[in-house]
Amino acid sequence: MSVSTNTQFKLPIRAPFWAQILAGLVLGVLLGWLARSQDVSWLVTTLEKVGGTFIGLLKLAVAPLVFFAILVSITNLRKVNNAARLASRTLLWFMVTSLIAVAIGLVIGLVTNPGAGTGLTPADGAAPEKTGSWIDFLTGIVPTDVITPFTELNVLQIVFMAAVAGIAALQLGEKAQPILTLSESVLELLQKALWWVIRLAPLGTVGLIGNAIATYGWDLIGKYATFTADIYVGCLIVLFGVYPALLATVGKVGPVQFFKGAWPAIQLAFVSRSSVGTMPLTQKVTERLGVPKEYASFAVPFGATTKMDGCAAIYPAIAAIFVAQIFDIPLGVGDYLLIAFVSVVGSAATAGLTGATVMLTLTLSTLGLPMEGVGLLLAIDPILDMIRTATNVAGQALVPVIVSAREGLLDREAYDSVHASPVDETPVDETPVDETPADEPQRVPATA
Repeated sequence: MSVSTNTQFKLPIRAPFWAQILAGLVLGVLLGWLARSQDVSWLVTTLEKVGGTFIGLLKLAVAPLVFFAILVSITNLRKVNNAARLASRTLLWFMVTSLIAVAIGLVIGLVTNPGAGTGLTPADGAAPEKTGSWIDFLTGIVPTDVITPFTELNVLQIVFMAAVAGIAALQLGEKAQPILTLSESVLELLQKALWWVIRLAPLGTVGLIGNAIATYGWDLIGKYATFTADIYVGCLIVLFGVYPALLATVGKVGPVQFFKGAWPAIQLAFVSRSSVGTMPLTQKVTERLGVPKEYASFAVPFGATTKMDGCAAIYPAIAAIFVAQIFDIPLGVGDYLLIAFVSVVGSAATAGLTGATVMLTLTLSTLGLPMEGVGLLLAIDPILDMIRTATNVAGQALVPVIVSAREGLLDREAYDSVHASPVDETPVDETPVDETPADEPQRVPATA
């Protein structure tokens, strides 16, 4: 006999990605406070391991991801009309937004005097193990071999090799097609694997935020209250003041829609503190905002390694003023212009990884400020790096949208209709649990 039923197998209800991240933040704060206040050592260790494992998984794919993303993005430009114009406009807007960000950082630093009244002295500082200089920056672009940049995760050198390989592939034409096909396949494989890691972000959030609270507590922020507030206020002004203004006036598009589409990437950047680790999601949200895939695949990887409004503009500007005040060294107009120059030209030194120490040392060395000032800021750095990276990633999605809008390439219908997070959507290559229409009963084979 046959049996019919209307029962359907449905996927369990899952909270939106933004809600998962928010829940992770709240739980992380609670567990971190509990671990610190009750001195629960095993909980501190657990939070550290969970957060460290999440970051380790992100970093695991960084080197090959950057190489193949840059290589493929350069070769994809051949599919875009006026590729040279798009590339130059992208670079121009990277520079413009960096200048605006560094100007805001300088104004905030000069108005608030973040180094005054902290109780910190030059004796509290310590010279960093690694410092940045213009000689190191310029000579360090070219690797001495092809292996070391990958083993030591020197992103700048990886970008250089990928750019050379991409340009060479363009020159070879059809002869390079097998290599390009392989590169595109490897890139898709890496992005798929990293997408799985991104889905673990809520769990990673619990570990990272919890460990930060358990390790540093709130006492540390007390000494750096003005400095911390300056960084957050500066980044928030850029995020929710400058970027919306540019979208409305230059791109002629709605700022609310931009944040609605880009928010998942901004959230992940805040938690992971890695622009490169967030890159697959940044590219996905940029494409969903109506930016052509061929252009987005160039602009986003390029931005993830060079576009750092938070780490390379706002932060070094305020940090330089902070260090100068601690060491009682006056800065003049020429010094502020140097800070702006370093922010625009040297931003690639940050390389899209967690932390902005190299950029800070590059700025301090250019100004002739003591490197011991870096040691004053290392303890507070993880707390600052969250908002810095979120600002970085927002800018990396913003510029392609603005350039596409100005060049008439933006799919405005897609931009205006963007809503759900791409992380919440079922990937097209995943088979649904049950595809039976709701009004058609499932048929079960007859049993004897």
